[in-house]
Amino acid sequence: MDLTDFRTPALDALAQKIIPTRHFEFSAATARDRFFHDTRMLDVKQWVHNAFRTNPKSMLDHMIDNLALTGAEDLLDLGCGNAFVLEGLRPHLAEGTITGLDIAPAVLEAARQRLHGTATACTWIEASADDLSMLGDDAFDRVMANYMIHYVPDLDRCFSEVRRVMRPGGIFQLTTDRTDSMLEMYQVHFAALKAMNAPEDLFKATPKGRLSLANGAGVLGKHFEQIQTVDWQDQLRFTDPEPFMLFYEVGHNHCCVSSEPDERLSEDFFGELRDRVRAQVTQAIAANGYFAVMKYTGSFLCR
Repeated sequence: MDLTDFRTPALDALAQKIIPTRHFEFSAATARDRFFHDTRMLDVKQWVHNAFRTNPKSMLDHMIDNLALTGAEDLLDLGCGNAFVLEGLRPHLAEGTITGLDIAPAVLEAARQRLHGTATACTWIEASADDLSMLGDDAFDRVMANYMIHYVPDLDRCFSEVRRVMRPGGIFQLTTDRTDSMLEMYQVHFAALKAMNAPEDLFKATPKGRLSLANGAGVLGKHFEQIQTVDWQDQLRFTDPEPFMLFYEVGHNHCCVSSEPDERLSEDFFGELRDRVRAQVTQAIAANGYFAVMKYTGSFLCR
């Protein structure tokens, strides 16, 4: 029995009823200026995924396996953020190099500080992932884009550029979610919105729906001959509602509802929304011993 296979027919059926077909869309400027003007959003997500996971194999372990590093590769990380992933990868590149690229100055500076003084040579570039004109042809053995591709303005240009800068035999790892990832979080969120008679246009799914595990292979297939999908699952379990509420409010901006200013939505609205979500999570913990959030994610390995 695979104890890390958390999918059930009941959850799949629930996803069909809960997850909307429409998804939020945000510009690169919104990501730079609102989501990643500091590292707090990333810090919360990274802490929660590590502290409350039940899969003994972390997402970082999954990525390391996918990249098949020998230690001497030149690696490019698109949307490197605060270098949380790169910090874990760095010992596997002791004789290689790391280039981290991000559009947000604040998180890029956090990445620089995080890896400062390491023996692996690091270069940091402030730029958009669909403009790699500052990088030469055939410059990298590995390229990564982890949980950020939905912010990139021109996906086709991005993938063409990745193809250009990647050496023959290289691997491009693009990590994203299924559209029904974190289903239970969306279930309590939408139930709260419904009880509040919230505007209909707030009932949308994660912006990762732009390029998810469901539709990504078709988009990538225009640029790469070989595309392998490697799935990964986890289940976050909370026995106290407050860490989950931090994950919900700060890590995910109330499932994206508070991601951009909306004159219809007051702080009273968000206070009631949080109270209603917290009450549902508290009830689930009392009934089951913990509140579970499924993480359905994975990577496309492109060659």
